[in-house]
Amino acid sequence: RSGEMAKLTQLLDNEAFRAYATYATIVLLKMMLMSLITAYFRITRKAFVNPEDTASFGKGESAKKYLRTDPDVERVRRGHLNDLENIVPFFGIGLLYALSGPELSTALLHFRIFTGARILHTLAYLIPLPQPSRGLSWAVAYAVTISMAYKVLKTSFYL
Repeated sequence: RSGEMAKLTQLLDNEAFRAYATYATIVLLKMMLMSLITAYFRITRKAFVNPEDTASFGKGESAKKYLRTDPDVERVRRGHLNDLENIVPFFGIGLLYALSGPELSTALLHFRIFTGARILHTLAYLIPLPQPSRGLSWAVAYAVTISMAYKVLKTSFYL
C-alpha cells in the first residue's frame, strides 16, 4: 500500500501534471457552469422540454405552452455541446501529454492557450460576439489539442 502512495506522490511532483490538473479543472468547472446557465435561461425564458418541469406553471393545456424551444436557451445549449465535443478530448489527450514528460513551459503554453480559447469561445457564444471570434477561438483550442496529441504520439508510442 505504501508503494501506491509513493507513486501518487511522484505524480504530484510532476509539474506538467500539476499544470494539467489546474487547467483541466478550470475548463471542467467552466463546462459545468454552462449547465447552470442553461437552467437559468430555461427558467427565465420559461422554455422547458419535459412536461414535469412545467408543473409549477399550471396543469394540462396551460402548462403545455411552456414546452417549447427558445433561441437563447438553444444558444447556450449549443455552446455547452461544443464544450463536450472539445473539452472531453482535451481532458484525455492533455493527461497523456502531461504524463509524456513535456517541458513545463511548453505544457503551460498548451494548457493556457486551450483554456483561454475555450473561455473566449463561451463568451463569443453567450454575448454573442461577431464571427470569426467564435470560429477562431474554437480553431485555436482544437489546434492545441491536436498539437498535444502529435507530441504524445511522437514521443511516447511506436509509430
